[in-house]
Amino acid sequence: MKRPSPAATLTLSEAAQMSPQQVVDLAGTLTNRIDTLANELDWLKRQIFGQKSERRLIDNPAQMALDAMLIDPAKIASLPASSQVVPAHVRSKPRTDAAQSESVPFFDESRVPMYTVVVTTPRMDALAPDAYEHIGDKESFRVAQQPASFVVIKYVRPVYKQRDTGELLCAPAPSGVLEGSRADVSFCAGLLVNKFRYHLPFYRQHQQLGDAGITVSRPWLNQLSQQICALLYPIYEAQLTSIRDSRVIAMDETPIKAGQAGKGKMKTGYFWPVYGDKDEVCFPFATTRAHTVVAQTLGLHQRDNAVLVSDGYAAYARYAQQTGVTHAQCWAHCRREFFDAQSSDPEGTAQALELIGALYEIEQDIRDRNLAAEDKQNFRATHSKPRIEWFFDWVEQQRRRPDLLPSNPFTKALSYAWERRVALSVYLTDPDVPIDTNHLERSLRPIPMGRRNWLFCWTELGAKHVGIVQSLIVTCQLHGIDPYTYLVDVLQRVGQHPASRVHELTPRLWKQHFADAPLRSILYTLQREGGKYVR
Repeated sequence: MKRPSPAATLTLSEAAQMSPQQVVDLAGTLTNRIDTLANELDWLKRQIFGQKSERRLIDNPAQMALDAMLIDPAKIASLPASSQVVPAHVRSKPRTDAAQSESVPFFDESRVPMYTVVVTTPRMDALAPDAYEHIGDKESFRVAQQPASFVVIKYVRPVYKQRDTGELLCAPAPSGVLEGSRADVSFCAGLLVNKFRYHLPFYRQHQQLGDAGITVSRPWLNQLSQQICALLYPIYEAQLTSIRDSRVIAMDETPIKAGQAGKGKMKTGYFWPVYGDKDEVCFPFATTRAHTVVAQTLGLHQRDNAVLVSDGYAAYARYAQQTGVTHAQCWAHCRREFFDAQSSDPEGTAQALELIGALYEIEQDIRDRNLAAEDKQNFRATHSKPRIEWFFDWVEQQRRRPDLLPSNPFTKALSYAWERRVALSVYLTDPDVPIDTNHLERSLRPIPMGRRNWLFCWTELGAKHVGIVQSLIVTCQLHGIDPYTYLVDVLQRVGQHPASRVHELTPRLWKQHFADAPLRSILYTLQREGGKYVR
């Protein structure tokens, strides 16, 4: 009898003709299929409804609850009077004097406009001026907001007539960063920061402008963005060149909808974020996830002892073989394979997560000790190397278990780790190589956050523009630079800066050369001068 398909429903006559062995085989096949579908369903539920965090919570029955924590009475006696004991920690007592003067800890007075309101004391009205003495002031602060705060700068250019010649004299209109545009540089920078740092789509910004009494067309905002990105493109290219020159480069890929694939459909493109060893990141865009994109992005010629850190995608391993660079792989991705397989083998995955967690505890110890270079490498060789050897011995033993089928997610996780054991061990011998690509994962968060807000890029060119702006904004954040201040400066500077020194305008070098005295917009001067300025 022909063996029925696992998806087919047997009739009674077909089941009666099956041999016992066929029944057992069919039951086993169906059981495996059910397990596979159950694991896929659990994963999908977690992606849609559950928490994305891969944090492992260990329920230890011997651990005391927070309300059962006891604090040594001797420690309580030594606490300052301004503190009070609460379960599990110590916090400062709240202020009870509402009239008490406060300092200015929560905002920068040089950047935030501030208005002063003098609050009078009613009882003073009945007193004669010589009956009291003003001995000081108490100050308190409140944060206020006005919706969609936009201003219009009015340029007044007097027209004069020279009496003897009859010639009319008038100053030319001030030039802007975009020739003939009504947008001030402050608006250009704010437009990009609102969309790419705070993920506010242009149509919402257009609504804000309307609510504030400013009527412009929505396509104007898109055209403005394209023109600004054209100015920033040389800076982006200079930063990407700097990353290519790095010895240790981390790389990943993440999808984005960009370009139309038909009525109501969008194409799937990819950002390929690359992170250099000088804390710079770029987001090149490609229409495909093909292996050739890695070589196109990084180039085929790398410096000596170069290292590429990535996940397990085969494109990176192939690039390493082509160029001879050392390929290191990410332990966080390896851990994720076991984390996602918890439902298939809870006991085995718990052991794997515990062993991998020990490696991360060692890395935390290295950071706490502030170790670097040779000391860092020696510490890893002493503590991490034995644990990694133990981990892969354990993986090999688990792979020999007769009860694990090839379709089991735990088996796949074991195979993932075993096949990459060499690349996962690279960081042991090179102190500059991180244990994972989490630093890159954190930097590329704006891309998936953008997908949930502005959803897609209407054109592939628009996706490239997203990569340009995000590269500069994210790198600004990595170096502690305010993206708005940076963009206002470089948009004014890029047109007059020598092309041979455009690399000085990348955020990392801009911080060294120009951050102390950045170029400001005229709005900044108007705010400081009280709304009037003569130029």
